[in-house]
Amino acid sequence: MASFIQRRGPNGKRVWQAHIRRRGYQAQVRTFDTKAEAQAWAATIESEIARGVFVSRAEAERTTLDEALQRYENEITPRKKSIAEGGFIRRWRAHPLARRTLASIRGKDIADYIRTRETAGVGGNTVRLELALLSHLFNTARSAWGMESLTNPIELIKGQRPKLPPGRTRRLVGDEETRLLDAARTYGGEIGPIITWAIETAMRRSEIAAMCWEHVDRKARVLLVPETKTGTPRRVPLSSKALAVVEVLPRRIDGRVWSMRADSISQAFERVCTAAGIEGLTFHDLRHEATSRLFEKGLNPMEVAAITGHKTLQMLKRYTHLRAEDLVGRLG
Repeated sequence: MASFIQRRGPNGKRVWQAHIRRRGYQAQVRTFDTKAEAQAWAATIESEIARGVFVSRAEAERTTLDEALQRYENEITPRKKSIAEGGFIRRWRAHPLARRTLASIRGKDIADYIRTRETAGVGGNTVRLELALLSHLFNTARSAWGMESLTNPIELIKGQRPKLPPGRTRRLVGDEETRLLDAARTYGGEIGPIITWAIETAMRRSEIAAMCWEHVDRKARVLLVPETKTGTPRRVPLSSKALAVVEVLPRRIDGRVWSMRADSISQAFERVCTAAGIEGLTFHDLRHEATSRLFEKGLNPMEVAAITGHKTLQMLKRYTHLRAEDLVGRLG
């Protein structure tokens, strides 16, 4: 049987402690404002022990979200390729929920957080990424940190998650490609060849910036991409245009193909677009353009995914924007 002891809390207020001791189980102790609450909790725990389904809540009830976030940043974040989540961790640690224990955070708390962020004008995709981090933290705590009793509050509010904006569908239209390359030649440097390379290979900006000569097999017309966003290396076949780009590039002493960093590529691309009078185009849109062109050349989804590195057909679909005008000729 559980025992109940009345004590004086840190603020001088009288509280009730429930103590449960059963052979073969760690002692369970929890404090409540009223004896009725303590008795209800004890009845639940004793019932679970009797039915053999009890899982200790002690760890989850004494670990705050802030402590869990700090542990997550130390143990989990370093294993990830993306370091962008550092900002999300800092934002969660600054939120009032960070002072709450993991076990006390409910779906309602997350729903309130979403409404607050949306009212503040925060984009749906940003909120989605913030929730994804928190969801992974709860799943990690439950599976690897000994908090099996935890319920992931993110999974309880699926119908209330923020509405995401439609995916980008921007492609090069009309004479934009010609204007873009002309402006790039006037701008000078590597941005012109990089634009052509991106359109021919569908590679990500970070992958292009990290290219090394040792991975370029000109005889086989293949480029090895050893480090990818998905963590899976892939080999990219090179078209005649792509091969022509690297054929004329000088060899660098450090072994890299390009001198430009990823952020420098985006900055130069933005300036080139401005000079060409092209609006609403980002460097990442070239990956959408290249992926769509691969389909227009007649490659099947598996062949295109092997080139682009997309893990699922759903993600591949998001990057594919076929124009009806370009498909007319194939209909007969």
